[in-house]
Amino acid sequence: MRSAFTICRKELKSYFSSPIAYLLMAMYAVIFGFFFWNAVGYFVNISFQAAMSGRSFPMDVNEMIIRPLLMNTSVIGLFLIPMISMRLFAEEKRSGTIELLLTSPVSDMAIILGKWMAAVTLYACLLGISMLDVAFLFAYGNPDWKPMLIGYLGLLLQAGGLLAIGAFISTTTKNQIIAGGVTFGVCLLLWVFEWVAGYETTAWATVMAYMSVVRHYEPFSKGVIDTKDVVYFASVIFFGLFLTARSLESLRWRA
Repeated sequence: MRSAFTICRKELKSYFSSPIAYLLMAMYAVIFGFFFWNAVGYFVNISFQAAMSGRSFPMDVNEMIIRPLLMNTSVIGLFLIPMISMRLFAEEKRSGTIELLLTSPVSDMAIILGKWMAAVTLYACLLGISMLDVAFLFAYGNPDWKPMLIGYLGLLLQAGGLLAIGAFISTTTKNQIIAGGVTFGVCLLLWVFEWVAGYETTAWATVMAYMSVVRHYEPFSKGVIDTKDVVYFASVIFFGLFLTARSLESLRWRA
């Protein structure tokens, strides 16, 4: 594992020594800030309307602000995750350093885990930016922090699975644009698979709906940890990293 952490640090340094990390963080901050501003504005407007009309009903900050924000963050990840994963191996192949990496005294799994952990860490940094906005809710309100942390855990698990798939796709090409585009397409399909269950009840439709990341993230956004959802994301991570290992193995044999 020491080799994996060394590669993780090297990969993180390469992210932050280029404009990639800062561009992603700036984009995420602007987009999430807009969503946060709209969610809080809607909550305040509904509160004023209720007070003016003399009606009173419980205004749940978690249900009306945090949960929609977490679902929106999940959508933002569909666009940012391909940008993070597209360079993991495609850049190594383009620059010709993949041969040096594969012939170094480091196992394939250490290389894969190191790069994947670096990608997940960068995504966690993006989520950390959103926590700065959410902190205002604790300063001026009284939201429940436990469901929020569970929601963020779900976001990390979802990102881990999609980044593992993106890492595999990145090993198949030296063009980062192609790697990012294909990863976005796969992420989008995994997002919309659940739509099939709205009009079809056959076995294949049930399987497709179960493969949807939305179905398995939604309980997390409600503050609920379900074992089957954790197993699903763990399986996606394992499957993506397994395919990445097989792809690197084929590159080693071809070299």
